[in-house]
Amino acid sequence: MKNSAEVVIIGGGMSGCSTAYNLAKKGVKNIVVLEKNYICSGSTGRCGAGVRMQWGTEMNCKIAKKSIEFYEHANEILEYDRDVEFKQSGYLLIADNEKEIEQFKKNIVVQHECGVPSSLLTPEEAKEIVPYLNTDMLKGAAYCSKDGFLNPFKTTDAFYRAAKRLGVEFNTFTEVTGIITEKGRVTGVETNKGVVHTNIVVNATNAYSKSICDMVGLDIPVYSERHQILVTEPVEPMQEPMVMSFGLNLYVQQSPEGSFIMGRGDNSEPRDLRITSSWHFVEEMAKTIDTILPPISKLRVVRQWAGLYNMTPDKQPIYDKAENVEGFYLAVGFSGHGFMFGPITGVAMSEMILGEKSTVDVSMLNLERFRTGNLILEPSVV
Repeated sequence: MKNSAEVVIIGGGMSGCSTAYNLAKKGVKNIVVLEKNYICSGSTGRCGAGVRMQWGTEMNCKIAKKSIEFYEHANEILEYDRDVEFKQSGYLLIADNEKEIEQFKKNIVVQHECGVPSSLLTPEEAKEIVPYLNTDMLKGAAYCSKDGFLNPFKTTDAFYRAAKRLGVEFNTFTEVTGIITEKGRVTGVETNKGVVHTNIVVNATNAYSKSICDMVGLDIPVYSERHQILVTEPVEPMQEPMVMSFGLNLYVQQSPEGSFIMGRGDNSEPRDLRITSSWHFVEEMAKTIDTILPPISKLRVVRQWAGLYNMTPDKQPIYDKAENVEGFYLAVGFSGHGFMFGPITGVAMSEMILGEKSTVDVSMLNLERFRTGNLILEPSVV
């Protein structure tokens, strides 16, 4: 491991690898990434793999749209000799109440202003897209054919390999134990394998972001919440889009291999960084699927797992640099959407560090908004 670097990035998931790649692409020569496990071992590798542009805030629509445009050409841009497996099979958002339909209408106005090709559908039109969808309780739906999903392991691997070709050093199974500061600025990072001297540190640790911030005395309003997912036995292709509902609390998609991947939110989930699984989740998930997508409820569950959402008060990420310590940057608080925002996270952080003009202006997603109360509330989160 190098004992000095121009930039040290903590976290080897999508955000860390994307930031490393974008900095290296712009000519930064001495970049070190520190990951306490293996690449893509954290939240990125445990996510549901979906990517969508159907959001309720202009900021998220812009970030997601730019990210999906990147994903459309990721294999070529990153010169990946495998395949990130991006499939634009759409997202079908369903609603069982008029309040949510009104929110869909508001969201679609914002989405169209950002160039997102979404549309409002009747229950009958939604059933044409997913024939076995139970529309008895539905009031309507929203749909965007450009949304989709891709393989998080291969996508992160593509960024990782591209960054390595550009000279980035990755140190796996290397845990950060402290951050050294002198006279109000970062001077180094302590690890279980030694010290890396640097003047720039990027916190891209998602679920563990608060503990890293504590090392420099920076208090951030985030918490990490367990979210669970299950996968079924594979069957023949029968569902193209991701089916998602905020009110009915579900998301479910069929993978290219035929398995169904599904999850739901739960405000009572623990916030102690556990990634164990529970019977309660399986039971509630089964009840929800049996009501909305009855045929899928007959499939056998193969396995389940859990990951961590790093939540902020407005369910929007934090892109910023610390005021109390010079040289300490943050790309955290993605509230479950770090993978889908990954390409633009790397662009935004590289532009911030290098003082460049913003491709997407993320300046509103700073720490100051929590102190002033200027939160940018995202209404469309499971």
